[in-house]
Amino acid sequence: MTHRPLMLILFILICSPLQATDSLLTEAAKLATIPRTYQFDGVIEATQQSTISAQTQGQVTEILVDVDDFVEQGSVIIRLKDTEQRARLDQVKAELNAAMAQLQEARKEHERTQEIFARKLVAQSAMDKVTATLKSAKARQEAASAALSQAEEQLAYTQVRAPYSGIVTDRLIELGETASPGQRLISGISLELLRVSVEIPQSLVADIRKQANVEVILPDNRVTAVESVTIFPFADPSGGTFKVRLKLPAGITDLFPGMLVKTIFEIGQTEALLIPASSVIYRSEVTAVYVVDADNRPLLRHIQAGQKRNGDRITVLSGLDADERVALDPIKAGSLLMLQSKGIANE
Repeated sequence: MTHRPLMLILFILICSPLQATDSLLTEAAKLATIPRTYQFDGVIEATQQSTISAQTQGQVTEILVDVDDFVEQGSVIIRLKDTEQRARLDQVKAELNAAMAQLQEARKEHERTQEIFARKLVAQSAMDKVTATLKSAKARQEAASAALSQAEEQLAYTQVRAPYSGIVTDRLIELGETASPGQRLISGISLELLRVSVEIPQSLVADIRKQANVEVILPDNRVTAVESVTIFPFADPSGGTFKVRLKLPAGITDLFPGMLVKTIFEIGQTEALLIPASSVIYRSEVTAVYVVDADNRPLLRHIQAGQKRNGDRITVLSGLDADERVALDPIKAGSLLMLQSKGIANE
């Protein structure tokens, strides 16, 4: 009893195959002019990545951050012992006060001598002497002011601050160590501004320089346009490729340096064979479509598929000719093909 429905279906399909296959919706493969695109792998990089070095000498008294910590721009991340810098600041302040007092006294002496010289009561040599003394006092005051600025700067260097908001990637000094000018202290990156680094074949560089629209496919399949394209002016002699940097828009989340992404370069136009993407079957490493022949019979055909176009279309690189009809419902086409095969076998 359980085989009667199946036998009835087979009988109907064998006796009237055209009626069964007539219900298959099909669409002809069409040649169309589409943008010529090339896809390359890229690597995410941080636009802002740096290692902060010590700019003054001092023992590390406090380390406020560690690897993977987020820091705001301008926040203190390391403190150095500042006893020497504070002492130097106090010294130059005293020197500046003394220089200012000497300058004030020199100005008064210059004014008095100038009045007497105007009445021709002192010689020219006396006037020249007080003038030279005033100039010297001004120079000492300016030197003391410069020394004060330098001392204040050296004191400020004992508090190492973040140059931009970002994440700490490496800590290169430990608590209690003595930092010297130029010694590397801590490394970090900013996730606010990112870019993609891509290696491009030299055959495409000229076209990319002229005009190229570039998009980046992110790991979560989001697609974003790039803000700018920078092509390095020299090739890698080992592979004949040019390095290209793609600046991403600010504010992209869940993206980190070192991640792999896909990049699509659109250069000019080309002619391609297009079919509905829904008609393509993917089984393991096999890509195929059901081609409906002139007798309305679905036949499985292996094809080499390219990229999707306009959301619901896909290019066919080989295995199909223009105007050949493909089944829009591959599941139904496969079922009909199986039933027809069983019917022929039963005959």
